[in-house]
Amino acid sequence: MIRTLSSICLLGCLSLPFFSNAQVGGGLLGQDTTAYRIPQTAVPFLTFTPDARSAGLGEAGVALSADANAIFWNPAKLVFAPKDQGVALSYTPWLRSIGVDDMFFTYLSGYKKVSKNDVIGLSLLYFDMGTIDFTTILGQPAGSFNSREYAVTASYSRRLFQNFSMGVNLKYLNSNLAGNYSVNGMSLRPASTAAVDISAFYQNEVRDDITGKGLKWAFGGIISNIGGKVNYGSTTDRSPIPTNLKLGTALTLYTDKFNQFNFAFDLNKLMVPTPPVYQTVNGVVQYQGNNPIIAQGKDPNRPTLSSIFGSFSDAPGGFSEELKEINIATGIEYWYNEQFAARLGYYHEPRVKGDRKFFTTGLGIRLQQQYGIDFAYMIPVTQGSPLAQTFRISLIIDVNKKARSAEDIEESEDLR
Repeated sequence: MIRTLSSICLLGCLSLPFFSNAQVGGGLLGQDTTAYRIPQTAVPFLTFTPDARSAGLGEAGVALSADANAIFWNPAKLVFAPKDQGVALSYTPWLRSIGVDDMFFTYLSGYKKVSKNDVIGLSLLYFDMGTIDFTTILGQPAGSFNSREYAVTASYSRRLFQNFSMGVNLKYLNSNLAGNYSVNGMSLRPASTAAVDISAFYQNEVRDDITGKGLKWAFGGIISNIGGKVNYGSTTDRSPIPTNLKLGTALTLYTDKFNQFNFAFDLNKLMVPTPPVYQTVNGVVQYQGNNPIIAQGKDPNRPTLSSIFGSFSDAPGGFSEELKEINIATGIEYWYNEQFAARLGYYHEPRVKGDRKFFTTGLGIRLQQQYGIDFAYMIPVTQGSPLAQTFRISLIIDVNKKARSAEDIEESEDLR
């Protein structure tokens, strides 16, 4: 499907400015402008759920049992993966409900245990936004471009104690929305930067070897996309990438040797500046020198680390507004004999901060304890949501764990 550059902007693929007259017009007029204070970032594709298993669980996945997709959710989990190595490939058509037929994102990831306590991994997240049709100011054709974004990630995780591990991702990301096209005298260019993820994971279980009954519990956390700001050609405007904090827990109930239930719950918050309320007179933003005067909140144009740590206290509405920037993802998963899975989930974002609310469902199949396929489908609560009809499909290949060497056993015992 061919689209113009303006329609790409409309779909939210370009970063948005931190303030506008719409945001600040009611700042001193007694109006509730919270709905306009949605934190904005560049390259939002970095937060898209890539795999079908977590997508079927309301997009919860920080503390779920590990497979190759853990590089995205929490690389620290890979130490506890049941297999020695694995690969996963996921595919998601994007915005199908509004007639877009050439946008999609795909995720390829793989890991390998280099010892009992050390794991390395590699992944590629690719977002194809289709073809842009450029026109001149007179409406004449001026060429086209295939808009795309990607992130390449190298991962390492290590077990620090018997039940606790940490992981780190190093990633390079590139956003090429319009090549080197010029708009209103400004030449657009690809944006790129490097980023880091830091994660931690803990799990433990109690299970009867004879009956199979038992309980496993896990906790996980990750701060992802800690990196520099990007711009698309401007010498002054730079937008943050979506630094993100996820905290999650998972509980597994084994009812016998064949049946188990997994319960997942995640909390998610963007660690980027909240747009402030600017002082206005008759709807016109007031300036002091070249800077707009802030009536409530903090200056969003802060250094990266200041933006990250200040994101917990910069909302103009105070603590109550900060709470509204926390999203909830939760789901339940049933497994029979580790071969068949059924999933249900729910994702909740407060109305004034984006209003993404949807149910999810999914299925999973594992063959020969080595091959797997997962499918997920999203059911938005709001009618007419552009996310309607979104589905994901994932293929998984796991290689059976190798026999543990005496060196691995000794190394594991040292961590007790």
